Amino acid sequence: MTGEGSPENRGGFQAVITALAVFAALALFASSCAAGGTGARDEGPAHADSVSGAAAASPTAVPSKTPDAVNAVALVKDDPKVAPEVKRDLKPCVADEYPVDVSYGKLTGGSADDVVVNVLTCGDAVGVGSYVYREQDGSYQNVFKAEEPPVYAEIDRGDLVVTKQVYDKGDPVSSPSGENVITYRWSSGRFEEEYSTHNDYGKVVGDTPSPAPAS
Repeated sequence: MTGEGSPENRGGFQAVITALAVFAALALFASSCAAGGTGARDEGPAHADSVSGAAAASPTAVPSKTPDAVNAVALVKDDPKVAPEVKRDLKPCVADEYPVDVSYGKLTGGSADDVVVNVLTCGDAVGVGSYVYREQDGSYQNVFKAEEPPVYAEIDRGDLVVTKQVYDKGDPVSSPSGENVITYRWSSGRFEEEYSTHNDYGKVVGDTPSPAPAS
C-alpha cells in the first residue's frame, strides 16, 4: 500500500490538474467564439467595406458663384442704355407681376453668372427688348441690348442666341413668316456675332400650297 506522498499518488494528482487546465482552456476558447470574436480576421472585411463605401461615394460638387435673384424690373428701369419707351411700357400685367423673363448663366467669363433679361408685352408676350448684364465690382453693367421687336435672347452652351421674328406685309402678330437667329460670343470685352441663320416658317393646313417643282 502506498502513502499519500508516494510518487504514484503525486503523478496521478498532476495528471488530473493538467486535464482540468486543458478543459478550462477549451472552455475559454469556446466562450470567445460564442461571443462572436474571431480575432484579426474579422477586422479585414469590416475595413474593406468601409473603404468600398468611401470609394463609392460621389464627390461633393463645388457650387458656382450664382448671383442672388436680381430685381430685373429695377435693373431695366435704372439702366440709362434702355430705350425710354421700353421703360415707359414696362408695367405690371396682373397685380405686381411684370412681363419679364430672367435667366442666369456663363456668357462673359466673369466670376459670377451673367443675367439675361427679356422684356415682353402683356397681351401677346412679344419681346420688345433683350439685355445682358455683367457683374462688375458689385454692380451690374449692361453689356448687350437688342430692342428691335419681336426679339428674344437666351443662353445656349455659353453663347448668347438672339431670335428676331420676321413679318411679311399683312402678317398678324401671332403668325410671323420666319425668324433670324443670331449667335453672339463674348470676345475682347464685347459680344461679337459668330453666325446667323434664317428660318422660314412652313405653311399650315389651309394655306395656299406651294407650286410643284418642274419635272
